[in-house]
Amino acid sequence: MVDLIDIEGRTAHQWTMPVRPGRDAVILSNGNLGYNGSHATSADLYPAWDLWHGGDFYEATPSGEIVWRHEDIYHHHDAQWLPGGNLLYTVAAELPADKAARVTGGDPRKDGADGIVQSDIVREVNRKGATVWEWRIWDHIDPADLPIHPIFDRRHWPMINGLSVTRDGLILMSLRTTSGVIAVDRASGRIVWHAGPDVVAQQHTPVEMDDGSILVFDNGNLRVGSSNPYSRAIQFDPKTMETTWDYTDPNAPSFFSPFMGSAQRLVNGNTLICESGFGRLFEVTPMGEVVWEYVIPDFAEYPAPLNQFIRGSHNTCFRAHRYSESRVPWL
Repeated sequence: MVDLIDIEGRTAHQWTMPVRPGRDAVILSNGNLGYNGSHATSADLYPAWDLWHGGDFYEATPSGEIVWRHEDIYHHHDAQWLPGGNLLYTVAAELPADKAARVTGGDPRKDGADGIVQSDIVREVNRKGATVWEWRIWDHIDPADLPIHPIFDRRHWPMINGLSVTRDGLILMSLRTTSGVIAVDRASGRIVWHAGPDVVAQQHTPVEMDDGSILVFDNGNLRVGSSNPYSRAIQFDPKTMETTWDYTDPNAPSFFSPFMGSAQRLVNGNTLICESGFGRLFEVTPMGEVVWEYVIPDFAEYPAPLNQFIRGSHNTCFRAHRYSESRVPWL
């Protein structure tokens, strides 16, 4: 199910999709739904793979008619539906053995017996499903220069969990297991800038703002200099790496999602935050005042085999989006 709620929290519309959610769902410029579904026969790459793969993409009309589908069993985490109709997303791919030998950090006790380390390719496909652009991260970064954080396993380096495109065409990529955001020049493949763990910690969803700064949901796991984890939404200047705005809860640990999460700058200047791990959506002013809040009321257990990693009932939400009335004229 995909729910569209109004500002009072009432269900305004629902879609029933063919497969359960993989990650995100968005309303496209044509009014249709872009859906990142969980592929029923996704690749089996390592034990935790089922936690974050998607790979079964659908475009559906408001009435639920499926008008486009794309499958990629190696897809994981985020995807972006581009204005021209193409789809940009990340796939896992085996890191060449000489590169895998240079992966450092993490917990070597959790290495796979096969010695294989997965890495990331960013791929763009057109409406026919043909690949029109690809970028392999190991061609541009030495794994030894980006160590995996302690306690994480080393089966996937550096795990790109978020994508977006800037006005100048740079592709922003969020690096989960190493804590970082990079900007890649599409034409040359060159990494233009890199915000490392001194700026962000296990972050998600980097998005460019009107002034060129970058808004990020900063999860806060293993944050440098902090013994108590907490999440925040931050805005930083990629030229100086200085934080220009941030929101943390007055009691910092009270706002914490160890996984997933998003932040969206609204037209009124406020910020919509999705505290994914607890299904909490809230809006804050530039001064940090909470002016709207909604807690997802639907709880359920994760399906097998995910329930071996995450137990109990949950209302988690990968990402949330606010839309103006003009974006849903069919409603």
